[in-house]
Amino acid sequence: MTIEDKQAQITEEFSFLEDWMDKYEYLIELGKKLPPLEENSRTEKNLIRGCQSRVWLAVSREDGKLNFRADSDALITKGIISLLVHVFSGHTPGEILNADLSFIQKIGLKEHLSPTRANGLLSMIEQIRLYALAANTENT
Repeated sequence: MTIEDKQAQITEEFSFLEDWMDKYEYLIELGKKLPPLEENSRTEKNLIRGCQSRVWLAVSREDGKLNFRADSDALITKGIISLLVHVFSGHTPGEILNADLSFIQKIGLKEHLSPTRANGLLSMIEQIRLYALAANTENT
């Protein structure tokens, strides 16, 4: 499944939800389904700066593709990071760096988040891209 396919799937899932209270509930459910991050990955190094809540993002590499694992101490934030983990895991650094994150706009996520959560979302995306950039640089 491509990054675009995954985004289309998310957009479709959110399109069935009537209002933003339902969408928040869905985000919370997605966060609850996110596998817990191992304690040894909940380090200062994996903590994302710029998020009001605590969000940890760990990355591993297998066969040239990056796999992300994440956790948060806030339910909605955990749901947001679970979306990003789903979209980006299993893809090459180049695919991640070239991805156009259209689903965020299509589902209306950014405009329905508080300013601090919206900043956190941008910080999460930036951290994922930094991991991809570092991995891409290692390849050249």
